Amino acid sequence: MSYRIGLVGKPSVGKSTLFNAATMNDVPEGAYPFTTIDPSIGEAYVRTPCAAPEFDETCQPSVGVCECGTRFIPVKLVDVAGLVPGAHEGRGLGNQFLTDLNETDVLVHVVDFSGTTDMEGEQTENHDPREDIDFLEDELDAWYLDILEKGVRRYESLHMAEPDPEEVLAEQLSAFGIGAAEIKQVVLALGLDVAPLSWTAGEKESLAREIRKRTKPMVIAANKMDTPAAQKNWNAITNDPDYDHLEFVPVSAHAEKALKNAREQGAVEYVPGDDEFEITADLPPEQVEGLEQIRSFLEEFGGTGVQRALEAAVFDVLGLKAVFPGSASGTWSKGPFRDCFLLPADATAEDFAYHLHSDIGDGFLHGIDCRENRQVGAQTVLDHRAVLEVVSTNQ
Repeated sequence: MSYRIGLVGKPSVGKSTLFNAATMNDVPEGAYPFTTIDPSIGEAYVRTPCAAPEFDETCQPSVGVCECGTRFIPVKLVDVAGLVPGAHEGRGLGNQFLTDLNETDVLVHVVDFSGTTDMEGEQTENHDPREDIDFLEDELDAWYLDILEKGVRRYESLHMAEPDPEEVLAEQLSAFGIGAAEIKQVVLALGLDVAPLSWTAGEKESLAREIRKRTKPMVIAANKMDTPAAQKNWNAITNDPDYDHLEFVPVSAHAEKALKNAREQGAVEYVPGDDEFEITADLPPEQVEGLEQIRSFLEEFGGTGVQRALEAAVFDVLGLKAVFPGSASGTWSKGPFRDCFLLPADATAEDFAYHLHSDIGDGFLHGIDCRENRQVGAQTVLDHRAVLEVVSTNQ
């Protein structure tokens, strides 16, 4: 499967610039509301060290690329339009926004940390980015609460038949990818009564919020961090305990886009996500000055943050791991290390076999850990960057 990262944010915060920087697609950019009308989907990448050098091989990626020993693994990046106050009530492009949002696995919320855009995306000064963070979470919580309350009402209409409450709620919330067992875990973790009809309004709000946090986790891309105002806001917000449940990444989407444009023009050597680059052409003084300003940002923050935001979403928040199909004998039918797949944190050797093909999974015999040259069983949980050969009767 290809995981989908939803890129969300109010108008004019640099969301489309970040999308373009990550994918190099030509999506319209502009400092005005609703620049992006329809969801744009592009291919972006997350990085992991390539395993090929450990086996004295040169990889031949079938998808993605490998640069300087770093493997770039494709993911889908969805630029979701329509986030304005009242989106959960259908205001603006709200209904379409929620539909598109629900087809993503994790969210990257692009926030203008410089405080120069208000809640509607209009130019202003001294806006507190915390209002934007709260506003998205509040919109999503209200959306989840509305659907949860429909589930409670449905349970009320059926409770004389004594159905399991979590089964009824799971059916109502099925679009969010949460099952009955996990709903029950959340209910118990919050210390709620197992009977939905006894829940207070506050308890339902708490439950909706917790389910949302589990099924729509997010990373905050603190954009425009190349401004003094944004850096001041960063220190205040990241030290605020109210936001301990979120992961923040300092970002300059503008810097990433500028570096990639310069790279395409042959002006710089730059590997996306690196904290350095080299100017390789004779450039006008003003362009050199602009690049040197970007260099200072990279040195201070360890990169532009665009790659880090995507990788925080995939590896830290979703907890995914990269797995390479291997060959214990060193014999490759289609070239070494052609593939690298993203799998859930608890994926086993048998899960990996099924990921390769259902027939391979059906005939699974065992796996071979290619680093240690040892057999592993079906239920062996794979490590991040595992190199595994699958032995199956259906190969």
